[in-house]
Amino acid sequence: MPVQIPDDTDFTSFKEQCESQDGWTARYNKGGVTVWCRDEECKTVQKLKMRIVCKDVTAETLYDVLHDTSYRKKWDSNMIDTFDIGRLTVNADVGYYSWKCPSPLKNRDFVTMRSWLPLGNDYLIINYSVKHPQYPPKKDYVRAVSLLTGYLIQSTGTNCCTLYYLTQIDPKGSLPKWVVNKASQFVAPKAMKKIYKACQKYPEWKRKHNPNLKPWMYPEQNTLPCISVADLTLQRADSLENIDESGLSEEKSHNSEDEET
Repeated sequence: MPVQIPDDTDFTSFKEQCESQDGWTARYNKGGVTVWCRDEECKTVQKLKMRIVCKDVTAETLYDVLHDTSYRKKWDSNMIDTFDIGRLTVNADVGYYSWKCPSPLKNRDFVTMRSWLPLGNDYLIINYSVKHPQYPPKKDYVRAVSLLTGYLIQSTGTNCCTLYYLTQIDPKGSLPKWVVNKASQFVAPKAMKKIYKACQKYPEWKRKHNPNLKPWMYPEQNTLPCISVADLTLQRADSLENIDESGLSEEKSHNSEDEET
């Protein structure tokens, strides 16, 4: 299937999903963080929505943190690797991301097309999985599929904002129930708090690391190779290997995701 770069209608639809309460069940609500789950007809697809209120972070800073790949390597301890592959337009690119899954599950990775849009007092970033001929599935990873994942940042004052994170992922496998429960009750809230803390430290870090380099804001700074949307195809979940991990038991570990940060 051909790949289409999101337009204003797609961004508006994503924003409406973030703000809507219909069909969502709150599974966690504590310390300014709320996590909702949605029961889809297809039980293999995990759909989560999260919100965190950031009382001392500007919307602009949060937007920069989510874009800045160099800084992500400092705060995202679940990430194994991430890099940009190429740019499609001034506000769309293709990238790779891999992350550690709770042991004993296999680690997952993605190739996604990402698009972003500042919209009034809001900032939006959305992505979905694509196939790139030079980045096929790897032997040691399970290639997962992002059906729709993204962020909505809403400015709520001069130095405060609200972040929504919505993700609809097919992890390509039958997951044990403990993984699904852990995702909504533990991993998701931790991830939101980790982003918040990263934002608080970002201005000082950025002052020492190419403070004027923000290609997501200034397209003329983007040095990525140009790629054509014609080189990409939509990553269909049914074309990837499915693995059954439903019988695996949780292992006690000291992974970074289980530690207070």
